[in-house]
Amino acid sequence: MNGVSHVAIGVRDMERSLKFYRDLLGLEVRFDGTQPTGGMPSLYADPAKGQRRAAHLHYGQGATGGFLVLSERPGGTPGEAIKLDQVGISHFSWWVDDIRALHAKLKAAGVKILVPPAETDSGGYGEKPGRKFLTCLFEDPDGIILQLDQRVE
Repeated sequence: MNGVSHVAIGVRDMERSLKFYRDLLGLEVRFDGTQPTGGMPSLYADPAKGQRRAAHLHYGQGATGGFLVLSERPGGTPGEAIKLDQVGISHFSWWVDDIRALHAKLKAAGVKILVPPAETDSGGYGEKPGRKFLTCLFEDPDGIILQLDQRVE
């Protein structure tokens, strides 16, 4: 394996989520439209609902970038976001250059902050212990936990 291709998130309200991920976090929309569910209509109780609205949002630069897929089922996406350490992907994180500035922007926008920027050790990131990192956790509009990390020089 060479790296993560993308992360996909089911959202309840695409417009609200686009405002959050595009306008607040600064991700670039590269696609926004209706897509089939990849030939997997059996994922839905009603096979006729094999379509969804999907938005592909790019972040980062070149080879260090990636993309996030937001998807919304016709008629709404049911369910609740899982919380930290429950079965499934409980959160994901981005590396950032200025965690404090982004935290201030999120806080000013009324985003639910779970952990404000706090120091942590690099050993928790699979690196040699002893270096300082900053980390911050918050929720998106659907309660999905997101994290920001910054290496402190």
